[in-house]
Amino acid sequence: MLEYIVKRIHSYSALISVILISFSITNVALSESKKKNDNNTPVFNIKEILSDRVLGKANAEVTIIEYASMTCPHCADFHNGPLQSIKKEYIDKGKVKFIYRDYPLDRLALAAAMMARCAPKERYYAIVNIIYKTQSNWRSKPNPNQALSRLGLLAGITKNTYEACISNRRIFDGIMKARSHGEKKFDLKSTPTIIINNKKVSGSLTIKNLREIIDKILE
Repeated sequence: MLEYIVKRIHSYSALISVILISFSITNVALSESKKKNDNNTPVFNIKEILSDRVLGKANAEVTIIEYASMTCPHCADFHNGPLQSIKKEYIDKGKVKFIYRDYPLDRLALAAAMMARCAPKERYYAIVNIIYKTQSNWRSKPNPNQALSRLGLLAGITKNTYEACISNRRIFDGIMKARSHGEKKFDLKSTPTIIINNKKVSGSLTIKNLREIIDKILE
């Protein structure tokens, strides 16, 4: 099904240019009552799948938005490092709410993003964490598509649901539109890009730098 994604990506000129530069030319929130049609194909709640996944207190004073690509090593470093500290020090204490938004830079990152969104909503961040913690493993597999499918099983995504999800045009289009909107709104040029209270963070994404920004707002 990744072949379908490749064909659809070619219809987005903006994404093509990003991919060329970057590579040098190189159960979705299925509702609790999961429905299936006569062909045993899952019926997805597209609006729910494409909605923001909020981690933390909804009315927290500080909002952090991350734009990231699931095959990006720097994004994995951020998730496995600074973000874990932010979660313990701020998100879990109700001071910060966190929103992850997809900014796929290649077809595999797009497939991973689609799969994560097709997991039950309450398991979204769990599967995102698994994707980043095991990134160097599944990304380098001879068949990364199969490796992603196996990761999906940990979040309750069956093979049938996985295949239906990553070949769903509406999910694809929704992620790509959100990507384009973020790119224009925040002038995104790389991943990960961190937005704190609608301002793009410049400089390094170390926990020290992020603490200074967050603490200043909270004061």
